[in-house]
Amino acid sequence: MKIALPESIRAQLEGRLPSDVEVRWYAGPPAADEAVQGMDVIWMDIFTAPRIREVLETGRDLRWVTTIQAGVNDWPFARMRERGLVLTNGKGIAAVPIAEFVVMGVLAMAKDLRALLGYQDQKRWTPWTTRAMEVAGSRALIVGYGAIGREIGRRLQGLDVEVTGVRRSPSNEPGVIGPDDWRAQLGAFDWIILAAASTEETRHIFGAEELAMMKPSARVVNIARGALIDQAALIAALEAGRIAGALLDVTDPEPPPAGDPIWSAPNVLLTSHSSAVSSGWQGRAADIFLDNLERYRSGRPLHNQVNLELGY
Repeated sequence: MKIALPESIRAQLEGRLPSDVEVRWYAGPPAADEAVQGMDVIWMDIFTAPRIREVLETGRDLRWVTTIQAGVNDWPFARMRERGLVLTNGKGIAAVPIAEFVVMGVLAMAKDLRALLGYQDQKRWTPWTTRAMEVAGSRALIVGYGAIGREIGRRLQGLDVEVTGVRRSPSNEPGVIGPDDWRAQLGAFDWIILAAASTEETRHIFGAEELAMMKPSARVVNIARGALIDQAALIAALEAGRIAGALLDVTDPEPPPAGDPIWSAPNVLLTSHSSAVSSGWQGRAADIFLDNLERYRSGRPLHNQVNLELGY
């Protein structure tokens, strides 16, 4: 078996791969075209959609493609189905840092951290002037209760937040509801957290109608993909004061152009798609890949195999 692997993961994999595997290490997307030629497998991370297509077409012998990305909505699913390719993603690899990031954002918004930091910049000592709320006793709705959503929920529950998760198939699990049930309950929640996969089905699932159902004191958190929110509707709701604020780790488009009104929308925290940043993801990614490599070679089902019909 011949495998093309990124140099960025070399320290975690070298010496752990089967001795009969031929490895070609490559340094980033520009080198992938040459690296993929004649390979059975390639690991590709953070490629643009055009580069993904180019590399896949160059890799005529490919059978299995893997990536650390959990969201793979930019991948050419129809072409991959046509070629019989297997795709595995990074579902769960970044769940811990993303969950911690969401808790940070929830606390920052609840305690009006932005205002406090502004006072520091102005060298002003102004006790009892911010508008803070208690997180304990609040209610969170997590739309997309998979690996990441559950990690977020577990940590919020540790702060005495009542958590409700939304799954495609809830299976009568306590505290989990189905995809047709959450909209009618929007007015009951203080935090709306979007962690669902980005597909045609989920595009703009949170728009003007959903924003109008929220409490004026509620906030939106999006750590999934920008397309889940109708951004124009969100900006309008924020400017009108219909909701209290938003934490957006992702936007639509991404990055937003300099003149995009999202930059100056009131009560928004923009965090430049940084929620997954951590020092621990590479070790987890390497472990999953090595397990999947053994599974692939022995013909067993792979972890995190993407359904190329559904897109996740």
